[in-house]
Amino acid sequence: MPGGRGWLGPLVVAALGGFLRFYRLDVPHALVFDELYYAKDAYSLIRFGVERQFADGADQVFARGGTDVFKACGTFEECGAYVAHPPLGKWLIGAGEWLFGTTPFGWRCAAALAGTLSVLVLARAARRMTRSALLGCLAGLLLALDGLHLVLSRSALLDVFLTFWVLAGFACLAADRDAARTRLTEWYRTSALHGPAPRLGLRPWRLAAGLCLGAATATKWTGVLFVVAFGIMTLVWDCGARRAIGLRRPYRQAARLDLPRGLAWLGAVPAVVYVASFAGWFASAGGWGRNWDRATSNGWAYFVFDSLRSLVDYQRQVFGFHQGLSTHHDSQSDPWTWPLLLRPVAFFYQSSRGTCGAPACSQEILGTGTPVIWYGGLLALLATVVWYARTRDWRAGAVLLAYAAAWLPWFYFALADDRTMYLFYALPAVPFMVLAIVLACGLVLGPPGTPAARRSTGAAVVGAFTLLALVNFWWLSPVLTAVPVPYDAWLSRMLRGWI
Repeated sequence: MPGGRGWLGPLVVAALGGFLRFYRLDVPHALVFDELYYAKDAYSLIRFGVERQFADGADQVFARGGTDVFKACGTFEECGAYVAHPPLGKWLIGAGEWLFGTTPFGWRCAAALAGTLSVLVLARAARRMTRSALLGCLAGLLLALDGLHLVLSRSALLDVFLTFWVLAGFACLAADRDAARTRLTEWYRTSALHGPAPRLGLRPWRLAAGLCLGAATATKWTGVLFVVAFGIMTLVWDCGARRAIGLRRPYRQAARLDLPRGLAWLGAVPAVVYVASFAGWFASAGGWGRNWDRATSNGWAYFVFDSLRSLVDYQRQVFGFHQGLSTHHDSQSDPWTWPLLLRPVAFFYQSSRGTCGAPACSQEILGTGTPVIWYGGLLALLATVVWYARTRDWRAGAVLLAYAAAWLPWFYFALADDRTMYLFYALPAVPFMVLAIVLACGLVLGPPGTPAARRSTGAAVVGAFTLLALVNFWWLSPVLTAVPVPYDAWLSRMLRGWI
């Protein structure tokens, strides 16, 4: 589908995803789950450039729209707050508060926008990988209908921003793969094979991927897992592309011609983005561990190096905090249970009388995936493993690698550190689970030229699955978006282990 027509379907699906994410975004009018931290820290960033300590009772004041929430200290420097995550995601939340005020819509709108854009990016990436507008739109639709993605898109937490940047980085690398192979094909068509080995130019899509993956790491540290995984993936792609056109010593050529710039774009650039995300911390005397007075009193060179040393020491403290984070929480779960949705996260719950037309009403935001999509995704991932083992198809390999990078490292954290973890930590894996479903649907439909009877049967299977996902999402949506429902209706949606 050439030109702008290739954007029409993804934009329509993204519009649906946007409606689901922005409709009633200000409900509930309260700080839900970890909004207690991120919404207030975001406001501190747009006020002061750094996170500051809050006064007692700040949660209640802030939830009512008040802004007099900061602790009174003898000096500005004494009130720097120790925080456990980099600042970029909170800056994005703060942008919404700057535009729309310290209201539920204000602190959630950036997350809703990131979730909506994720639907668009996934639809376009799936279209590129499958060369099918239908499958691209299906990918976007399934992400739009996933409950966990919806809940995180309607909450001022960091995970939807991490997911968006990871997905955007992956999409940029898929575009870079196509561009590199096009360039190599052109070289093969027009050049002598015994001439100098071809270079692949500046590779702006790879640079864009480095910026996105840097933004992911500047949102949550787990972004670095994708920097490593995707860096290895693209080097393998480069070796395979050079080997595919018959070049001698493709691995040596890739190491000499592709690896240096790859390290710059996917190594140095993410590091620069990460450090740059602390610009407010560098520019302020009030950040935690800033050592401003000592750094500025010894000249600019000492200022630069001592500032970086202070930042490294700050990150060391954060690393220690994450290693020791083992406080019990009723909603915590182990990573091997996540694909089965055994323990969702209760973001918000409130009971009332008469608000839903029944004597007893329940209003909840439950952080869980849409079961039809997640269980279908589990089967699709198993099928993708078999498909990759038999064919070495690059699409299957890329999806499996990305899903593994988002999920498997948490096994180590659970077993080695006994760390407190939640189902929504799996959110970055969800787009790649959806891609596995879409690739499986492509196999079910069959390639172009498939007999009509086979094609019709495949279309019926894919259509039935999509309809089931839509119905399952519709049934579950009241407990994803805090719609007041009778207690019996709420209880009927609580699967075993969900309470």
